[in-house]
Amino acid sequence: MPDKKPKPPVKEEPEDFLTLDYNNVTSEALGAGKGLGPEDLAEMKAALGTAFKDIEARYRKGLLPFMDLPRDPDVAKASRKLAEMGRKRFETVVVLGIGGSALGASAVFNALRPLNHNDLPPAKRGWPRLIVCDNIDPEGFAAVLEGLDLKNTFFNVISKSGATAETMSQFMIVFDQLQRTLGRSAIKEHLLITTDPEGGVLRKLADQGDFNSLPVPPGVGGRYSVLSAVGIAPLAMAGVNITDLLAGAARAQEDARKPPSGNKAYVFAGLNYMLTTAKKRNILVMMPYSDGLSRTGEWFGQLWNESLGKSVRLDGSPNPWSQTAVKALGVTDQHSQLQMYMEGTDEKTICFLGVDAFRHQVNIPSIFKDFDELSYLGGRNLGELMASERQGVARALTESGRPNMTLSLPKISAATVGYLLQTLEVAAVVSGSLYQINPLDQPGVELGKQFTYGLMGRQGYASFKDRYAKGLSVKKKFILK
Repeated sequence: MPDKKPKPPVKEEPEDFLTLDYNNVTSEALGAGKGLGPEDLAEMKAALGTAFKDIEARYRKGLLPFMDLPRDPDVAKASRKLAEMGRKRFETVVVLGIGGSALGASAVFNALRPLNHNDLPPAKRGWPRLIVCDNIDPEGFAAVLEGLDLKNTFFNVISKSGATAETMSQFMIVFDQLQRTLGRSAIKEHLLITTDPEGGVLRKLADQGDFNSLPVPPGVGGRYSVLSAVGIAPLAMAGVNITDLLAGAARAQEDARKPPSGNKAYVFAGLNYMLTTAKKRNILVMMPYSDGLSRTGEWFGQLWNESLGKSVRLDGSPNPWSQTAVKALGVTDQHSQLQMYMEGTDEKTICFLGVDAFRHQVNIPSIFKDFDELSYLGGRNLGELMASERQGVARALTESGRPNMTLSLPKISAATVGYLLQTLEVAAVVSGSLYQINPLDQPGVELGKQFTYGLMGRQGYASFKDRYAKGLSVKKKFILK
């Protein structure tokens, strides 16, 4: 049973890995009719009680395997071994992946390694660079390849199915260059394949070539896979403390199995469910006030949108509700998006993602004292200014009747980031239970893939090429040149 797996120890960290302040989504703060009133919160409490029973039952049946990823010792052990090898041997680690095979690793790397990690000289950074190739723009990919010394580069190709057109096209290009430049016998030293443990073309290639490989756990979709070998292996090779990352996630998983009324994962899901269904707030803006957490907003976008964007419920009936996640960055987007959030159409909830104490502090010198417009800044620091900006925007939104909540990390560390990721993953699954939809699949993206296969000539998909041509003949007269 899942409960019997060993739990890694959590190293000393703040008592609260994450706080959720949702005062500013209530009617008490926003005014009657604007926020969630006592009756809405009571309804939320009842709905979460039902969802808790549902999630617990599914977990005990082994239907939510992503919840046990933080306690898998095999992945951590294999990743540490790769990390030691990579640190001694390679200057650069390149991930070939897209979607869940890229966003999680990018988010954690951005949060936990110095923001200039890849630009530092090898002696100073101490670990390989990490480059995540998550797009097939030929100019972008060519630029990456031109900047690599293949002799000192390690590639991690990640695709559960082994049929991801974007990733596999990159892999074929890299494999050919490695073979022509270093020779077929050298490829094994420069390659890690992360894929399904049993099936798929990548698994066949890994087995036939005796290449290094790690498994994508069965039943774990890409957007829930960051704490598996998909994310842990490349992160370990880039110097991320995966022990603390997994320990923080394990603590979050423990907390996510506590009664829902004081459970951050459940309350976050419940609040957004009620704001959507009772107040028609169908857009959730995730707004980190931290450059280090900026890519966490991108990762959250995939998690929330692929999990909740479903047209039908589990019983086959139409799904009338969904909540679209979009990303903003504080304070940058106060000067580009905030006007819309303050005075635009009133269908948005803002979730601030804050940091109580930054790892670095930059003081503002006490100069220009004769200018009132500037002198008040002297003697303060950028962390204080960042916090004041976030708090000020939250207050302004509240006074304008716009609901907002705040997720706060006491500091950015491997443990707190692991806690945050696991909490939000659980919240996505809880949301699926509340909306009565399947949060683990993504059927809506398949048709686009099928048309792509047809246009590229994949065997068995010729009918999609014909369908595309038929549609094009109807619309081509409306092209302006």
